[in-house]
Parts: sequence; structure tokens; C-alpha cells
Amino acid sequence: MELSVGQKVSYPNQGVCMVEDIEKKSIAGNQMKFYSLRVLSDNSTIFVPTANAEAVGLRPIIGTKQCKSLLDYLGEDFDKVSSDWKVRSREFNEKLQSGDIFEAADVLKKLTYLSTEKKLSFREQSLLEKAKFLIVSELRSAEDGSEKKIEKKVEKLIVAACGHHSAVLEKEEEKEEAKAKGNPKKKGH
Repeated sequence: MELSVGQKVSYPNQGVCMVEDIEKKSIAGNQMKFYSLRVLSDNSTIFVPTANAEAVGLRPIIGTKQCKSLLDYLGEDFDKVSSDWKVRSREFNEKLQSGDIFEAADVLKKLTYLSTEKKLSFREQSLLEKAKFLIVSELRSAEDGSEKKIEKKVEKLIVAACGHHSAVLEKEEEKEEAKAKGNPKKKGH
């Protein structure tokens, strides 16, 4: 993957960055090429070896077509959320560190749903906010909209996804109850 100076990219867990320079540096006597990235949210700088760019999840920001797909995905149902907080934490961290914006969307949907069921731990709340930040910042860069407008659109879609999820779970519970009523367990066996 070749990036160019001035190109907007997404860096895992940091959000949208601008490629400011492609530099050669000498590290332990070896010449290496680096992308110099300016993180747009806090103006910090990150140096990423060009050879490792894909491996660390660096990628160009999404285009118009992917933007539409992401917005559609945000409003769709999602898989069940694990009841084990350790499993959830590991899963959500891996998804956010992958650099895949659709994985971040999955984290946002699941944690938002979970927040309607119980109070999130500090760690889960931080992951929810990080996922939301990553999605809104990338959509904002891809769509050129205001942050507030995009945030409201994302929230509306997430509420719809959580509603779909609740309806699906309700139907599954009704099926289980009907199955249990139709198949009473035999006593004495």
C-alpha cells in the first residue's frame, strides 16, 4: 500500500490522520522509510514504518460507497453480546485495534445495547466512547458534515440497531417458551 503526502488515513485507536511526510530515518544503522502522520483530533505525530503500515492497520479513510455501507451497517441487528466481561473486553479491544471501521461499529452497537441493560464499567464506557469517536471522525472526514449532525445520525442508527436486536431476542425467548410449554419434561426419568 502506497500512501501519499496530504492523504487522510485511519490509524487504529487514533482515528483520522493526515500523511504529512514520508521520511527516511536511520535506525540502528539501517535506513528505513516512515510515514509521518498528524493525528487530526489532538495534533500529535505518529511515525509508522512504511513496511509495517498494513500490518498495524493503517489504511486510507473510507470512500463514499463504504460510507453508505457503514451507515447501513450501523442500523442493522448484531450478534449476541457475551455475558462474560473478560471475553467482551478482549473481543472489543481486538476489534478496535484492528483498524476496521466496521468492527468499531460492531463494538459501538454492542456496548450501546449493553448500556441499556446495565451500567457499563469504566473500561466499557471508555471503549464505547472510543468506538463512537472513531466512527464519527471517519464519517466526518468522508462526508464533510458537521460533527454534531453526523453524531446524531449515528446515534439514531444505533438506537434502531438496538431496537432490532431487542425484537430478535424477544422472538427467540417467545419461541423457547412455546417450545418449553409444548414439550413438558417427563417426571420420574
